[in-house]
Amino acid sequence: MIITWIGHSCFRLESNGYVVVIDPYADGYVDGLGNVREEASAVFCSHGHGDHGFREGVRIVPSSAVPFSVDCIDTYHDDAGGALRGPDRIHILDDGSCRIAHLGDLGCRPDGIDRLYGLDVLLVPVGGHYTIDGKEAAALVKELKPRIAIPVHYRSDNPRFGFDVLSTADDFLSCFGDIEYAGTSSIDTADSHKGIVVLVPRNLIPA
Repeated sequence: MIITWIGHSCFRLESNGYVVVIDPYADGYVDGLGNVREEASAVFCSHGHGDHGFREGVRIVPSSAVPFSVDCIDTYHDDAGGALRGPDRIHILDDGSCRIAHLGDLGCRPDGIDRLYGLDVLLVPVGGHYTIDGKEAAALVKELKPRIAIPVHYRSDNPRFGFDVLSTADDFLSCFGDIEYAGTSSIDTADSHKGIVVLVPRNLIPA
């Protein structure tokens, strides 16, 4: 599976030529990132907020061969049962060789967490404020033990991207020893990636 971080929480997943986009953000919504303009056979959104639910940014290209099974866990965008920011939906996609979970704007420990064991890849928000913070995200990764964990939904100062109210990924990364800075926006899960992998947003606007 080819995993591409478009930016913020938006990802492009490709398996056997079939493309899924998850959590596209609205035009001009995320500082430092260009607009989402993708083609895919399916688009999934963890919730309807502007930085996660801009389906209009994805042109649907029908395909008859669907390699993914999709499982969902309904949870919350906060630690108050959704009273502050509403619901969140975790998407778990499996193409038979790679099992990947996108946590959306997870703000709490989800019910049904046992369904997140045995992952190849975990896409985990680490910036806090709207989601779990870096320390909480690190604890979750250490519990679930995915082969690869990719931090998302955080602020970066160099290069500059993300919401000002978010933290950087530093608190999350400080909880781990070996970290792979891929220097690119995409990885192939068939390659020998393992542990924490830091990607560069593909839609990063050059300084």
